[in-house]
Amino acid sequence: MWKRITLLLLAIPLVDSLVLVVFATVVGWQLTILLVVLTALLGLFFVRLEARLTIRRFQDAIRAGRPPAAEMIDGGLLIAAGAFLLTPGLVTDAIGFLLVIPPTRIAVRKLLHRFVIVPYLDRQTGGFASGTVYTEGFPRDEPITVHGDENRND
Repeated sequence: MWKRITLLLLAIPLVDSLVLVVFATVVGWQLTILLVVLTALLGLFFVRLEARLTIRRFQDAIRAGRPPAAEMIDGGLLIAAGAFLLTPGLVTDAIGFLLVIPPTRIAVRKLLHRFVIVPYLDRQTGGFASGTVYTEGFPRDEPITVHGDENRND
């Protein structure tokens, strides 16, 4: 798993650099630099706006007495979006904008919850987090025979 993450972290700057070079040769360096700076500024404005809304929803959840799990994940995704938007490049800016927009952020949150958070909690708690705990022994394909039941004719 760590090899995949390392490979992804190395591939993103490489792809971003290639896209920047191709875009700059098509449109020109001045317009490319202007576009990268404008997307970073505009993106950070949207991150700030969404962060304020997330903080408000966080406070509302606390007041209502429910755990603010979705708001916490949204906060983390907005931090990641800000980091992507501050990194110069068109690919990282696109990823950052996708994390800022609420519909795509909700989809990413659900995917994170399903494939990262729940499996991690299940490993830590032995299945208690998702409710996949066996209370009547272990699941088997064949029926369990008790000593002395082999000779019974039912």
